[in-house]
Amino acid sequence: MGDKPSWQILATDKKESILASLPSKWTISGKIPSAESQKDVTDYVQQFLSKREIEITETDVVGIASKANCLHETFFDAALDEARALDRYLSENKKPIGPLHGVPISLKDQFHVRGVETTMGYVGWIDTFQGRKNDPRKGTFESEMVRELRALGAVLYCKTSVPHTLMSGETVNNIIQYTWNPKNRDLTAGGSSGGEGALIGLRGSPAGFGTDIGGSVRIPAAFNGLYGLRPSAGRLPYEGMANSMDGQNTILSVVGPLATTPGAIKLLFKSILSQNPWLHDPIVLELPWRSHDEEEILKLIRSSTEGKGQLAFGILRTDGVITPHPPVQRAIQIVVDLLTKLGHKTVEWKPPSHAYGNSVVLKTWLYDGGADVHSAFALSGEPVAAQVQKAYGTEPKEQSNATQIAEVNVAKRDWQKKYMEYWNSTAEVTGTGRPVDAVFAPLAPFPAARENKYNYYGYSTFVNGLDYSSLVIPVTKASKSVDTANRSFKPISDDDQNIQDDYDPDIYDGAHVSVQLIGRRLQEEKLIVLGEYLGSKLNA
Repeated sequence: MGDKPSWQILATDKKESILASLPSKWTISGKIPSAESQKDVTDYVQQFLSKREIEITETDVVGIASKANCLHETFFDAALDEARALDRYLSENKKPIGPLHGVPISLKDQFHVRGVETTMGYVGWIDTFQGRKNDPRKGTFESEMVRELRALGAVLYCKTSVPHTLMSGETVNNIIQYTWNPKNRDLTAGGSSGGEGALIGLRGSPAGFGTDIGGSVRIPAAFNGLYGLRPSAGRLPYEGMANSMDGQNTILSVVGPLATTPGAIKLLFKSILSQNPWLHDPIVLELPWRSHDEEEILKLIRSSTEGKGQLAFGILRTDGVITPHPPVQRAIQIVVDLLTKLGHKTVEWKPPSHAYGNSVVLKTWLYDGGADVHSAFALSGEPVAAQVQKAYGTEPKEQSNATQIAEVNVAKRDWQKKYMEYWNSTAEVTGTGRPVDAVFAPLAPFPAARENKYNYYGYSTFVNGLDYSSLVIPVTKASKSVDTANRSFKPISDDDQNIQDDYDPDIYDGAHVSVQLIGRRLQEEKLIVLGEYLGSKLNA
């Protein structure tokens, strides 16, 4: 130990404390099978559970609430105390404290919870408040949404792993190392809410909350076969959460839920809105759950099932920059075939340049030249993960000035306007008299990335640039016998060829394959209803 750098000693001690926080009766003794011998461990853990425990872990949030009666931090004792207090309340008052009464909820390690550390993957944040050693908020401060979840009756019990900086689609840091995908351990669980994706994918949590500035809710949801909602900025409270590049306001990070069913997404989203978060977070818009919007889309769905109308969907097969892998292409086609079978109209989506829009988005991540993230690394002297170096290198770069930031803001607004008018123009081709109701698109070019091979984010980041709402929907699983490599593939560019070369049918076999359903700004109610409708059809 004496030869180790000080950051490594801190990281090792922290990792050991995480493992030590797990009760011994919950730890698996004996040798765990290697990824080579058992890629999928989502069912493997069930051999250690009772029949009743399996029933509980396979129940979604709606089912748990109706009964009422990959980790950075665990606080099981505090959670059990809260659960007992909720039991007493129910016994004495004969009613639940709120719509999430008794529901276990996991949180990405950006949420501050009293008595629990927030490292956000940084070694230098261990035993501090966001890197500040003597800050009085350490151990006492709670994020606004944490307060609201408690008021709703939720039981908080763990915080999940993130990549240091949060700015990666793979979850890796010097404390817990790498978060693998439990469905296919040759692949990443995603990021930056990768711990949420892995834990919920394993059914170690029924649902949780992550954040999304470039896909960080949707990526782990997609890679782990879950539903995940990226709402537009201003719907859910971010107040009092740890973050990278705090104060960068061109493209805001947003909070969103991940869960096993769209019904669970609806319950979580609607419950938070019932707490009037706009009264406690200055960025949140005063937009309660809009039952009118919900009913409008339900009417359209009912009309279509009666043969009196149809819905219309845009279909983005490729963004013209990177070609999706064969399983992702097949997932899009499964959706198209389903929509056609249900009598709906599909329109090939040919929007304004995604390459241009994403070039604007990526500039916002580097306004400060990486000063914020590198200052966090400097606290301990820890190295920067290879995945993070792709964006931030190993030292700060030149910062943007006010004029350059203003130019990015104008460019983003102009691109948003062009995209808005393109969407409007589809009313001429849908046959419904309306523009397309939503758009289906890949969330990434692959079902999930291989380690250190997440080299293109354009399918997720364009949504952030537009501030559109987006819901991930699981569709199928990769099959080596069906999703064979395309030997006649003609690349658009060297980058396109390189990403296609990363596809190996044997490695990807069995991986979850998902798509995203995209709505305009602030159309979360609409997307959730469509997710319930189409998700049920896909599962059927």
